[in-house]
Amino acid sequence: MKLGDIMKQAQQMQAGLAQAQEAIKTLEVTGESGAGLVKVRMTGAMEVLGVDIDPSILTENKDVLEDLLAAAINDAVRRAQAVAQEKMGGLTAGIDIPEGFNMPF
Repeated sequence: MKLGDIMKQAQQMQAGLAQAQEAIKTLEVTGESGAGLVKVRMTGAMEVLGVDIDPSILTENKDVLEDLLAAAINDAVRRAQAVAQEKMGGLTAGIDIPEGFNMPF
């Protein structure tokens, strides 16, 4: 494979990376805790869009509510990261880069 071909593939990969990063920013995930009693909607950019707390747990003590909210946020973060990793994972598929070749960027 010629160096020019490798560089062309690298440029295509960079363009794909930029598109994937933009798509990730706009995706939405929902994290849950307490068997769905607390839900947190979040973007791929880790911005919380909303929180839904089932009224049935509003009688719980403050510590329980805080723990459920933290768990739902952490679940949303994990889900956003998993979707982002899935979208980014396919970018290098099909690019034939010789073993040991170090990209200049």
